[in-house]
Amino acid sequence: MQLESQLRAAIREAVNRGSRKPFLWGGLKGYEQLESIAQALEDLPTLRLTHDKYLDWLRSRVERVLAKNHPLAEDLKQAYQLLLAVARGLHYPPTHSDRAADHKPTRQTVADAIPRLIQETQPTGLLQHAQRRLLGELKRRWELFGEELLYCYEIPGLPQDNLKLESLFGRLRRHQRRISGRPSTRELQAFGQAQVLFTASSFPALLEQIQRVPPERYAFHRQRLAEAEQPRQFFHRLHQDPDKALSAWSQAYRDCRGQRDPLKDSIPLNDPAHHTN
Repeated sequence: MQLESQLRAAIREAVNRGSRKPFLWGGLKGYEQLESIAQALEDLPTLRLTHDKYLDWLRSRVERVLAKNHPLAEDLKQAYQLLLAVARGLHYPPTHSDRAADHKPTRQTVADAIPRLIQETQPTGLLQHAQRRLLGELKRRWELFGEELLYCYEIPGLPQDNLKLESLFGRLRRHQRRISGRPSTRELQAFGQAQVLFTASSFPALLEQIQRVPPERYAFHRQRLAEAEQPRQFFHRLHQDPDKALSAWSQAYRDCRGQRDPLKDSIPLNDPAHHTN
């Protein structure tokens, strides 16, 4: 049941996860994650058992969602390529060759590259909503703020963004929360279930306290910690490489398929708790 739960959770995340970066989690990455899920289900052996009929039904639902959203995904892919072209025109982030004295981008080269890119990009299709909106915002913002964006190519040492400054403010804010007793930040929450507090005046005294814990009790809680970490590790692998993660899931399902009782583990198709819209 754990493998099926992982698959359902991966589908729900791909469909419902909110966007945090341009053209990533909210749209294109979610679609690519669904593609990997569909391929993993396609690679499974012939689904004949009563329990496997649920996966067969789930595969048809995933394929239907992919077919329905294929034009939108293609539009997002083209819009993402346009976004990458804008980044190349701005030389952002700077590469090693851009940092060299004889290859540094100048104000004039960037001022020529972006208008030329805008002029050459003319999406006309009825289903190219993302491309048209991105191009429209690029035109508007370049007309309003284009001159202000070019100072970093003239003034040595002036960065192209304020990410380092924002990072410093974030660290100061997190430090202030820790010393004030306010709700902890995400970094602390990631390791909250593994935090242990010891009070000792020396390292031998600390070792003595640790050795008082029975090995069986430590192994029990260590196993619980490993089980609690499995969902997070699965989604981490899924986000890094969906094809590889779902291929491993498919192999694990094939390995355990012959070890289960199909009548005991069967999932009724009319169970609303397992339906994914």
